[in-house]
This record gives sequence, C-alpha cells and structure tokens, in this order.
Amino acid sequence: MRRKRDATVVGVRQPVKRAVVVVAAWASIVAAAASTGSAVGARSAASAPPLRVTWIQGFQVPGTPARYNRVGILKVGPASAKNVLVFEPGTQAGSGYIVPLAKWLVRTLSGWQVWSIERRENLFEDQSLLSEAKQGSATPQQVYDYYFGYLRDPRIAHHFSPVRDASVQFAKQWGTAVAVEDMRRVVDAASGLGGKVVLAGHSLGGALVTAYATWNFDGRPGADGLDGLVFDDGAGAGRPITARQARQVLRGVQQQPSPWLAIGGIPAPYLGLFASAGALAAIQDPGAPSIAQRSGLLTPFGLAPPVPATNLGVFAWNTDVGTSKLVFAFQAHIGTGLDSRPVGGLYGWNGGGALTPARRSAAMLAGPDISNADGLEWYFPNRLAAETLGTGAIDEGNDNAAQHVFSMKATMGHRLPRTLLMYAFGAYAGEAIVQATIRLAEQSHIPLANLTLVNRHATYAHNDPAGAYPRNAFFDHLVGFLKEVDTRG
Repeated sequence: MRRKRDATVVGVRQPVKRAVVVVAAWASIVAAAASTGSAVGARSAASAPPLRVTWIQGFQVPGTPARYNRVGILKVGPASAKNVLVFEPGTQAGSGYIVPLAKWLVRTLSGWQVWSIERRENLFEDQSLLSEAKQGSATPQQVYDYYFGYLRDPRIAHHFSPVRDASVQFAKQWGTAVAVEDMRRVVDAASGLGGKVVLAGHSLGGALVTAYATWNFDGRPGADGLDGLVFDDGAGAGRPITARQARQVLRGVQQQPSPWLAIGGIPAPYLGLFASAGALAAIQDPGAPSIAQRSGLLTPFGLAPPVPATNLGVFAWNTDVGTSKLVFAFQAHIGTGLDSRPVGGLYGWNGGGALTPARRSAAMLAGPDISNADGLEWYFPNRLAAETLGTGAIDEGNDNAAQHVFSMKATMGHRLPRTLLMYAFGAYAGEAIVQATIRLAEQSHIPLANLTLVNRHATYAHNDPAGAYPRNAFFDHLVGFLKEVDTRG
C-alpha cells in the first residue's frame, strides 16, 4: 500500500525549504502536590506487575565511571513479538512518557513491542519515595517532605540529596555522539529479535532519529539497520552554525558550573521532581489540595493558579494550552479550564473538549505503573541540549563544520536505503516537520510514496500526538504505517 499525505497537509511537490525545525524542550512543570491525611494510593493496576527498566551496556565514554556507561530500555508488549518500535524521548523526558500510547499500540497491533529508551543520566535519580508512593507504602506528606519539605524545614532529617555538580563533571561530555551511540546498543538488541525495527522520536528525540539514521557507523548509515523512521513533532533540519560559533557553544557548556540543563531558571533536579510528584498526585489523589500551592513553592515561577485548586487542577492548569504560562513544549489540549465553582473551597479541572485527558497526561509523566522510573529526566545534559537545540548541526545528515567541533558523525544523509519508510507528524512545528522529512528522503532518492506526512498544527499541541485519547490522528497513522512496515519484504 502506498502512503498518501494527510488531507490537512499542503501539496507534496512544492519546493522544500530549509526550515529550522524546533526540537525544543519537552517537560511539564507542575506542582509537587499531595494531600496530608492518607496514603497516595496503591498501584492503579494491582494485578499487573510494574514495568521496569532493563539496563544494558552503553557507549564507553572516556572519563565516565563504568557504572554510568549504561543505557536503559523500558519494554512494553509481548516478549514474543519480533517487531520493535524503538522510541527516543525528547528533552527532559524519560522512557515512561510514551507508555500510555505504547500500551494502546500493542493492544491494537499484534506482533509489535515498544522499547522506550531511558538515557544514562536517569541513573542519577532517587526514585525511592516515589516508588513507595506508587505501591501505597508512603504517604503524600512523606513524599513531599523527602523531596521538598526539607528545603524550608531543617527539622526534616531524612530527605533527598541532589547530585553534586562537582561530582559529575564528566557528564559535560554527554552530547549527541553519546546519545546516538547509546541508541545503537538498543537498536542492535532490538534487531537481535529477527523482526522489523522502526526508530521513533518526539521533539529533540526526532532530531536524534535523524542523527542516528544518517550517522556514519564504519562507513554505513545507521538507517541501514532500520525499516522505518517516525518523527513526532521533531526533526533534524536547520542551517548549521559555523565552527567558531560551535566552539563558543562548547566552551559555554564547559564553563557552566553544572552539567545539567535548567529550564525556566529551575535548576536540576527540581523541574523533573516538580512534574513527577505533581503528576502522581493528580492521578492518585486528584481532588485533594496541593501542598505545593499552599506552601508557596509554585508562586515564584508563576505556576500557582489564581485560586486554590486540587492536585488535578494545578497539574492541568500548568499544562493546558489555554491556561499554561509555559512555552509550547510543555503543553497539550487538556480541557476548558478550572471549574467555574469550587467544591469544598477547591477548584477542580473541567476536561471538556480535551484531546489529551488530564489524567492520561499525568500518567505520561508520573509512570504510575513503572518501578523506579517515570516519564521525565531530572538531570538533562547541557551538552546534548546545546548541540541539538538551535545549532542546526545535524542538518539532515550533511557534513558541516559544526559537526566536526561537536564530534558528530551524522554525515550520510545522502546514502539512506531507498526502501526506507518514513512517517512525519507535525503538531506545534507543523509543516516544518513535514518539509524536513521530504528533504531527508529526496537527498537519498527515496520515493515520496514511501512517506506518510501529516500536518496537524492547527489542532495538535506539542504533546497531543502521544497523549490524545481516544481519538488520535498520530496514533491512527502510526498503526497504518507500522502495518505497511510489517508487510514489506
């Protein structure tokens, strides 16, 4: 079956522009919220064993302790399935981000597993109290005190200790090359099952998909071992910066005291912690008041609703396109807003008209059925962000001076297999994602009939493709795309 472009996309034959594709940060900064009187609650699916990340040997980075040269895989679906969709998360997103969609996919499409990559930096996370809360053995107040309460109450002796920047300066070397080489280990493991392998990525993860597919692995592009590519509102196009500018970028990374990215001025690990704890509370105690809102933790960042809200209300208010004060990378269509009237003095959330239900969005972040992991990265490498966001260095796999400075090898963009299938879905970035995919295909003479191209910029926010339910255009096209991959010889 030949693929056609979605009706909402402009004509496929128009000239390709060198649009700079936005692959900006993904994360949803929300309240560290909970109630004070009862346990957070037991696992939502007590009968099913929790998902777990499997850690395998990763790329050996000089100067990095051996215990951190590992990459994780969160596997969803039957172990007997031979075909694998390997998913690369976006900025500050962890393997759990795609789990709700992955479960839906393996229920719908037989013969497939989804392997979501847990990048090496997540080895630094202390998920202990969050994991206990998921099992119902830690109270909300204990969770809050352990991760946040000690910051204002020195009497709390048992608490979380962030990773000291001075002890992890080696993470300043973790850039695009490290991420791609770690992906190689996961793809190789998936290929060992003997079925089809498709590489997918969201946001910055989409840029890494381009980097991987065009990477020079001993004279062959990474795409040689793949059957398809999926770009979810992210791709690797752009006008590359000069070598001088690239050296300045790299020098800036090395001069920063911390190796970690701080989004919105919030230093690591607190962005991920805010989101993970708040999302879990929104799932397990949605109607309770937010400790974080009452404590004032959210106010300095503009994340406190104008009225007292429930856990779910605070979470949704900070992630919905209509109310969020955050940039596009944090948003989805969650509903119509806070309820018009409070119940017990608290305002809940009106999810009417949502593409992505609030609790589903929260599950993408909290990973309520995942042991010792969630859908976020508490520590995201500055170097990986600096090399991919705004530099244009990947440049659809074309050799350029910036790549040499960054030690990147995404130079085989003209040598992709002509049989390769590609699926691009533009949400916030819209037509730029579509055009980047066309250009990637055309420079390797891949027939346009091999492309599935969808532009839903008018209706989908950045996180709706993975979160929309029960109607989801990204999901529908993905199912059809993977069926075609499976039928190809």
